[in-house]
Amino acid sequence: MRIFIGADHRGHLLKEEIKTVLAEMGHDVDDKGTHSEDSCDYPDSAYAVASHVARTEGSRGVLVCMSGIGQSIAANKVPGAYAALCYNKEAAAFSREHNNANILVLGAKFIKQDELKDILETWLSTEFEGGRHQQRVDKIKSIEEKLYKAA
Repeated sequence: MRIFIGADHRGHLLKEEIKTVLAEMGHDVDDKGTHSEDSCDYPDSAYAVASHVARTEGSRGVLVCMSGIGQSIAANKVPGAYAALCYNKEAAAFSREHNNANILVLGAKFIKQDELKDILETWLSTEFEGGRHQQRVDKIKSIEEKLYKAA
C-alpha cells in the first residue's frame, strides 16, 4: 500500500521509526516532511499528507506531532481526508471499522514504543465495516460537500 507520512519537528523522530516499520511491512512510504528536528509548522505536513491521500486512490496517511491534535485538525480541513487521532490499538481499529479513516494521527508524547507496531498493523489491516457506519460516513461527506460547494 502507498502510505504518505509527515510530521512536525516534535514528531520527526517517531516518524522516522514509523517509516522503518512500514517499509519492513512491505509498504511504499512517501515522506512529505519534515526532515529534521528544526522547528516547523504542523499544518504544512498535515496539508501535504492529507492532500496526497485525498487524491491518491487506495492510499493512506500517517501524521505525527507532539500531541497529534494539531495534525488532526489541519488534515481534516482537506476534502477527502479523514484523519483520526489514535493513542492505542483499540482506537486505531475503531477509526477504520466505524469511520473509514484514511489518515492515522499519532501523538509522539503519548505513543508507547512497544505499542507502535501493533497500532500500525491494526490500523492498516482493519477493514471498514460498512453497514450502519456507512450511513454515518456518508453524512460526514455530505457536510463536507455542502461546505465546499458554498465556498
